[in-house]
Amino acid sequence: VQLQASGGGLVQAGGSLRLSCAASGRTFGAYAMGWFRQGPGKGREFVAGFSWNGLTAYYADSVKGRFTISRDNANDTMYLQMSSLKFEDTALYYCAATRRADWRYKDYDYRGQGTQVTVSS
Repeated sequence: VQLQASGGGLVQAGGSLRLSCAASGRTFGAYAMGWFRQGPGKGREFVAGFSWNGLTAYYADSVKGRFTISRDNANDTMYLQMSSLKFEDTALYYCAATRRADWRYKDYDYRGQGTQVTVSS
């Protein structure tokens, strides 16, 4: 399983960004796919994810109503639309996959390298 995130950058508070995650290795339909982030001096945080069959989306409370996860099964690509960005959203964002059916344990088996999102206040 290979995961490659892209789309990060520098954005002002209140702005928007869309992250993409290109997956290879037959991930869609076999793994639950999701996004994590790690901010400066912080631990890993689950952001959003799909159940293994893509029918259920999960969000961290900190991003509900601001972030939207979506996927393109035909192209094995997952997206994270981020709106109303806040300074505290600054982090390295990476996509991940788990063999579990969903994200209740907030853990993963595979992860990509990540893309940096910096929100200026």
